[in-house]
Amino acid sequence: MAGDFTIGIEEEYFLVDAETKSVARGIPQAFFEAAREATGGRISGELLQSQIEVVSSPHTSMAGARRELRDLRKTLAAVAAQHGFAYLAAGTHPTAIWGDSVQTPKERYDTVMHDLQMIGQRNMLCGMHVHVELPDPDARIDVMYRMLPYLPLFLALSTSSPFWQSRPTGLKGYRLAAYDELPRTGVPELFRTKEEFDAYVAALVRAGVMEDSSYVWWAIRPSLKHPTLELRAPDCCTLLDDTLAIAALYRTLARHLYNNPWRNADMNAVSRAIVVENKWRAQRYGVRGTFVAEEGAVTVAEMLDRLIEDTAADSDALECSSDVRHCQAIAAAGTSADAQLAVYDAHRKADAGRETALRAVTDWIASATLQ
Repeated sequence: MAGDFTIGIEEEYFLVDAETKSVARGIPQAFFEAAREATGGRISGELLQSQIEVVSSPHTSMAGARRELRDLRKTLAAVAAQHGFAYLAAGTHPTAIWGDSVQTPKERYDTVMHDLQMIGQRNMLCGMHVHVELPDPDARIDVMYRMLPYLPLFLALSTSSPFWQSRPTGLKGYRLAAYDELPRTGVPELFRTKEEFDAYVAALVRAGVMEDSSYVWWAIRPSLKHPTLELRAPDCCTLLDDTLAIAALYRTLARHLYNNPWRNADMNAVSRAIVVENKWRAQRYGVRGTFVAEEGAVTVAEMLDRLIEDTAADSDALECSSDVRHCQAIAAAGTSADAQLAVYDAHRKADAGRETALRAVTDWIASATLQ
């Protein structure tokens, strides 16, 4: 099935009290067991107990991925309600206090938390991961480094984390500002071959830094568990349509780069430095910002339009053109972050206090998550 550029999608959510929409604490094991049974094992816990992840099956069509993710969201909502919970799909929870977070008991998480200390406890963050299988898994590093210029675009389209600990951050995507405190995160190094990446991983393993490559948490990486190239840059999207659109665009671009090995083959240190700058601009401004390009500044919408035009044959071949075009709707109307800030500002202008305005934001996220 690798020739179909098979896709899988993972979404991380915040578990919240159904009434207050505040981050849930003391989550009973019975809830997780019921959720796993209801979803056929398609959910798992995360580093912190207030987070939960849904994992789709591999799909060769975006329609199939849409059906499964829609059903997973609905099923999880029903199980959560039975236990007095709900969940929010967003990169950060607007009012969560990271100091109150509780680690999920698991040997791997014990290791991670021992290494990261307070930084691990601050990881009250939820992302979306998109896996795409290439016809030749050994080509993943080559495609990865040529994918780097587009990482800021995927982030800009997904931004859903404008608040942190009950404060507007001034960023549309605060999540990666916090996540990049962790080691081995951010924009990958300019490894061009599998051998270079393997040598890097082997050096860290020999030094006792990590057990394997699953502890490399870059914004894009070759998956250890699956024969896929895994996009990790996006925030978790509140709206399911946005999730599918970004996933379809990534799948389309993976096919395009695989079949056109000349594209971005001249990436160098300057190119990577520009990617890092554009990543910041995506975090700060989301789809309302501009990126650095060779010719000067280019808007997010302009970069997106060019990419969709350049890869039209690939999206047609994968039968996901309509999903890809929804990215243009995101760029025009705004992301979850823009919607959250609009709700917050409207309530503040109506003389509502900060607490009331933030409650309106969490209510909006909870509702939009299940649209």
